[in-house]
Parts: sequence; structure tokens; C-alpha cells
Amino acid sequence: MLLPLSWLKEYVYVEDIAPEVIEEKLFSCGFEVEELIEVGKDVTGVYVGLVTECEPIPDTHLHVCRVDVADKGNFQICCGADNVRKGGKYPVALNGATVYATAKDHKTVEGVMTIKNGKLRGYDSEGMLCSGVEIGVSENFYPGADYNGLLEFPEDTEVGADVKKITGIDDYIFDVSITANRPDCQCITGLAKEVAAVLGREYKGPSLDYTETDVVKEGFDVKVEAPDLCPRYIGHYVYDVKIGESPLWMKRRLALSGLDSISNIVDITNYVMLEMGQPMHAFDSTFIEGNKIVVRRAGDGEKIQTLDSNEYELTSNNLVICDGNKPVAIAGVMGGLNSEIRDTTESVLFESAKFARDNIRKTSRALGKRTDASAKYEKGVDEYSTVNAMKRALHLVEELGCGKISKTHVDANTGNSVEPRELKVSIKRVNDCLGIVVPNEDILRILTNLYFNPVINGDELTLMVPACREDMESHQDVAEEVVRMYG
Repeated sequence: MLLPLSWLKEYVYVEDIAPEVIEEKLFSCGFEVEELIEVGKDVTGVYVGLVTECEPIPDTHLHVCRVDVADKGNFQICCGADNVRKGGKYPVALNGATVYATAKDHKTVEGVMTIKNGKLRGYDSEGMLCSGVEIGVSENFYPGADYNGLLEFPEDTEVGADVKKITGIDDYIFDVSITANRPDCQCITGLAKEVAAVLGREYKGPSLDYTETDVVKEGFDVKVEAPDLCPRYIGHYVYDVKIGESPLWMKRRLALSGLDSISNIVDITNYVMLEMGQPMHAFDSTFIEGNKIVVRRAGDGEKIQTLDSNEYELTSNNLVICDGNKPVAIAGVMGGLNSEIRDTTESVLFESAKFARDNIRKTSRALGKRTDASAKYEKGVDEYSTVNAMKRALHLVEELGCGKISKTHVDANTGNSVEPRELKVSIKRVNDCLGIVVPNEDILRILTNLYFNPVINGDELTLMVPACREDMESHQDVAEEVVRMYG
């Protein structure tokens, strides 16, 4: 599980804590950080430079430029990029800086190089103006970064500013190993709660509010024919959809988590999956025949072509999402090509569901198809996340202004509550399990920080267990929660 520090900061105040300390704190409460990645580690000494003079060097493709780098000085730099111009602002790597070395195609990175003053065609050159590739930036991090030339900054960019901060590569990523008993932590918010708890700080969750219009998709229905494999299926209709690019902050967070931006609607589903641990899907509702969704076991020999253009032959062991006529997704694995989001999509049906994890695991292995969604479903997704993820997705639709939210909301479920459940245990049995006596005040503090709302009455400890903590069943589980925070 990749946890970008910049995303963690959205929900817990950690600006005053070094990434290495957060790494230690995560380890102390039971989460191994396999690697702490410094995103812009290989890029140093690169600033925003303003080209004040730009003259061609005769009989070459080169230009000799004067570059103002504010308090760093004024430098003469030779540049061969076709988009260098007087008045342009670009990344400039000064003497001693490190950037990525590229192959002749100017796209393939071949290592890290140190910039040194030198001469080009007899002209002194005191640095290098850089492309996006040379400073490790893609289009998902900064607009124009994929252009085969210099990365150009807007006119209002501060001259002399650190390029890493402007492009968002002044970040760290925690690669956290999530144990099988904590599927609630295979997301940004789950780990943020743990960081908040171990630091004794406030956790601020994502916004879930949204506004519905009076529009209703008449006659729409969801039918779950295999409730043992799908205890909860939520669908919500969104119309007046405008497919386009996602905002830069969303594209950066997806990129830091290993995903490319596709379009605003698709990005919302991926963003919610990473943020809240709930895989989601968006269907182009124009291609949902019969105005309904049916969740059922596949027929033996039934076929579907998925979003990756591969065709799969299914069996009755596989769960499929169907419209009134055909399968439109392999449940928990991948959507169908026949209902994918297109540039022409005008209305969508958002899906948020809980599927039986053993069924998803067997389906994924049988088909030889493992996806980000199936990986999360295999570990387990709780119904609390299923409900809140839909709210979060609709909030983002409204925030990004890429659609209008109708009143059509269908929640097919088996009646499981998403409210906290009561768990009573003996404090003596908790301490006996640990082999030490943890003071009651510490037990209360720890379990309060972990959102269990504990109450002690004599030897009885009563907890209100959040629906996302399906692993909490006995005094041994309580003992584990106490000791991993107690130390």
C-alpha cells in the first residue's frame, strides 16, 4: 500500500514530523514500511529560471541564453530545445545540480548526471535548461511535462523558486505492508487513522456531502440474485456528465500511488479506491440495456470482453454484473468493454459493492486476471466503506463539476448494519493475555484514539466497534490493539 506524505497531510497534521519519524511510528504500531521513497531524491539544485536574452548560434540548432535565477545569479546557458525563447520560464540546473540523463529519444531515462560548467560550440554554458523528463516529472505531475522540449512554467511563477516544490516532487511515499487481518488499512484514510492514533492527534476524514437534483431515472432497478456473493450493491445515477481532464491535485495523487490519470469520471473511481479502500466502477448508462442491473452467477461458457480488450469464458463459479441482456463486468475484477466510459459519455451509473472475498480470489486466479480492485476485494472490503465510498465519489463529482447527481439511488443489501457494534470484554483477561497490567487510563486513551469509544465499569470494558473493524471479535483482539499502541 503506497501512502504519499502529501495525501496523509490532508487528514492528519504531520507537518512538524520528519518522514523517518512517521515511518518509525507506523512500525511501532504494527505496520512495516518496506520502503520510504523520497520522490525527488535524484533531482537537486534545479530552480525556475527566466530567459532574458535568447540568440541563435549560427549554423546550429542551438541558442545562447542569459538566464536570471534571482538570488542564485545570472548565467549564460546554451540550449538546443525548439521552444526556448526570450521571456520564457524553465527549470534550470546549475553547476553541481543533479538531473536525469536521457537517451537520444529524450524520453528514456538512463541514469542520473551531475551538471558541470562547460562549452558548447565555443560558448560558455553555466548550467542546463531542462525538460520534464530530465527532472523526473510526467504530465500527471505538471502540465506540459511530456513535451519533447523544455518544461515551461506560467508567467506568474516565482523566479528562483525550487522546481521540486512547484512540480510536486518534494514528496515522500511510504510503501506499507498491510497484514491480512487489517483490510481496513489498505487505503489512505485507514492508515491516516493509525498515524493519528499513534501520534495522539486529530484525524479529519474526507468530505462526503453532496447535493441531489430532482431528476429521477424512471424504472431503474438493481436485483441481486446471489446475495451470498454480493451482500451489498449500491448504484447511483449521474447525468449531464462532462468527460474531461481531472484537476492537477488529483492527477498527482494518483501518480504518486502508481496510477495514470484517464478522465475525470474514471479517475474519481480510482481515487476513491485508493483513498477509502473501496473499489468502484462507473458504467456508461447509455449502454445499460433494460434500465437495470442484475448481479448473478455467470452461465457456464458465458463470455465477456473486459476493458483491456481481452475476452474471458466464464463458469457458474464467477459472479458477473449484468444489465437486462448481457454481462457488463466481472464482479470485483474488471468492467466490460461494452459499457466503458467514453469521451462521448453523458450519463453514468456509479457502482459500489461488497463481494465475497474468497469468490473474487478464486475468480481472479481462475481467469489469470489480477487487478487493483481484485487485490483489495481478496483481502476484504466492509459494507461501511461501501456506503461511504459512494458518498465520497458523488461529492467529488460535484466538487469537480463533471456531472449532476440525480435522486436515483438503489441500495440492495442483506440487512447488515453499518452502525458500530457493542463488544464487551474483561480487562483482567486482556491483561492476562498480555502478561502485564496496562493502567486503565492508558487503555481508555488508546482505545479512544482508535475510535472504539471505550467505557470501563469495574472489570468490564465496553467498546463500540466501527463497522470497518471486522477483525475485532474477542479479548485477544482488544489486547492486540492496546499493546501495539502501549509499546
